[in-house]
Amino acid sequence: METFATHACFGGTQSFHRHASASCAGPMRFGVYVPPHAPGARLPVVLALAGVTCTEETFAIKAGAQGIAARLGLILVTPDTSPRSPDLPGDSESWDFGRGAGCYVDATQAPWAAHYRMFAYVTDELPALIDANFPTDPACWGVTGHSMGGHGALVAALRRPDRFKSCSAFAPIAAPTECPWGHKALAGYLGPDRSAWAAYDASALMRAKPFAGEILVDQGLADKFLTEQLLPERLEAAAAAGGQKLRLRRHAGYDHGYFFIQSLVGEHLAHHARALG
Repeated sequence: METFATHACFGGTQSFHRHASASCAGPMRFGVYVPPHAPGARLPVVLALAGVTCTEETFAIKAGAQGIAARLGLILVTPDTSPRSPDLPGDSESWDFGRGAGCYVDATQAPWAAHYRMFAYVTDELPALIDANFPTDPACWGVTGHSMGGHGALVAALRRPDRFKSCSAFAPIAAPTECPWGHKALAGYLGPDRSAWAAYDASALMRAKPFAGEILVDQGLADKFLTEQLLPERLEAAAAAGGQKLRLRRHAGYDHGYFFIQSLVGEHLAHHARALG
């Protein structure tokens, strides 16, 4: 692991790193905020998954989360949203597929399968690396995310409750098997067999086996992607059918951007702090 930037921040440190990823067969970047803490303390962690076109810096710079994390004693981890190397055919042809848009799935289709294993990366490899190098409590991880990252957070929690003990999402892609973004990403990474797509659809997963804790989801009603891409009503129906504890809140006037996240990130981090103890 190589550290290429460290900044003092709210009494703690915001750092950025790169390492050779086995899951992605190449270099990956991530950020970590460590709040002020007593020597020897082991702290709970919130993994924050960003959306399409974002990097490991986006949430760290735009969300305004570090001051709140400092008060709550939470470590924040921000991975990149896809591999950046090597170059793959077509990985930069569109903004919503390929580079910057890994969709947090383990690809099975060429050429993506060799490198785009983002689900394994964010649920296994990166947490293990963080636990080995930072003052974490390995039993106290939560996950949150925005848009594509909200989809990733929901799927990670529903599929890996052994790893994640709390979950929240901002404007997540709630049913990717039913929206254009999801069709493009899942078909491209997983192939045309839709039976394979269900493993990465939070609404389908929630119907089958709900997460043990309450999931917090916030959605802006001025979000231009709301009706075609995000489909929070599918998640609501799945929660009712599967018995999931879901607090889905809708907010008039808020759009899809980081001003929305800044407005509510404190409540999300408090949700994680309560669940993680």
